[in-house]
Amino acid sequence: MSGFTAADVPDQSGKTFIVTGANTGIGFEAAKVLAEKGARVLLGCRDEGKALAAMSAIRETAPNANLAFLPLDQADLASVRRAAELAAQEPRLDVLLNNAGVMFPPLTRTKQGFELQFGVNHLGTFALTSLLLPKLAETAGSRVVVTASLAHNRGNIQWDDLDAERGYNRTQRYSDSKLANMLHFAELDRRLRAAGSPVTAIGCHPGVAATELMRHAGPFRVFTPLFGMLLNTAAQGAWPALEAATAADAEPGGYYGPQSMGEMRGASGKARRTKAASDPELARRLWDVSVAKTGIDPGLPPA
Repeated sequence: MSGFTAADVPDQSGKTFIVTGANTGIGFEAAKVLAEKGARVLLGCRDEGKALAAMSAIRETAPNANLAFLPLDQADLASVRRAAELAAQEPRLDVLLNNAGVMFPPLTRTKQGFELQFGVNHLGTFALTSLLLPKLAETAGSRVVVTASLAHNRGNIQWDDLDAERGYNRTQRYSDSKLANMLHFAELDRRLRAAGSPVTAIGCHPGVAATELMRHAGPFRVFTPLFGMLLNTAAQGAWPALEAATAADAEPGGYYGPQSMGEMRGASGKARRTKAASDPELARRLWDVSVAKTGIDPGLPPA
């Protein structure tokens, strides 16, 4: 198989990772591989019981895994701040793997009143990343990984209605949040490079994988078993995240995803992004909006 798979993950002994949304799906599979490769892994999850169950499952194949629960609810910026404060107490932090997300929920709002998909998928990620940049900068070669989606191809951020006060289409709002992820990691890496930071930002997407993200997909859920057979399993869907997080040749500002069936399945490699996802003006606009909405400024001037 041509491309990057879990078998290509190098030894991670001595390194510390945060994996958000690590109790299930792609986040769990990424955390499992990293632990098996010797990393200390902090599982950023809302539910402690589910996190502990995930840790127990990981230890079935990695009995000596170095794991910890990091309480994190990206639908509440106060929780994000507490998680960042806890993580900053670690001796070192090598990689923040932003994987947590929601997909196609009914109209719901975060603790701060943001539309849930934009609030969790983008603003929560932006906030956690921004707060952890000083800790990441203590370690040379550290990385921020942002998980996007093929759905970014259909993204068209509704700048005049970001909080869905005037209308809500769950699939469009998901695509918009994933376009925001794309713009975020690209702009973040440009600013980090301009600032001479040792931190790099890299994006990835899992293709189409059978995970619990599909729980709000309504009638489409019946096809989830088919995805597992014909497209990516959750373990395979984690390969791009693992490449972005660990590959020695992963490029700053790069974007990785499956290489087969229109980037829907297969081993990982360089992925394609839309014109909108590559637009620095859109990225700068989103950055400014994100700072204003979260009240968290990473302190990185425009590149």
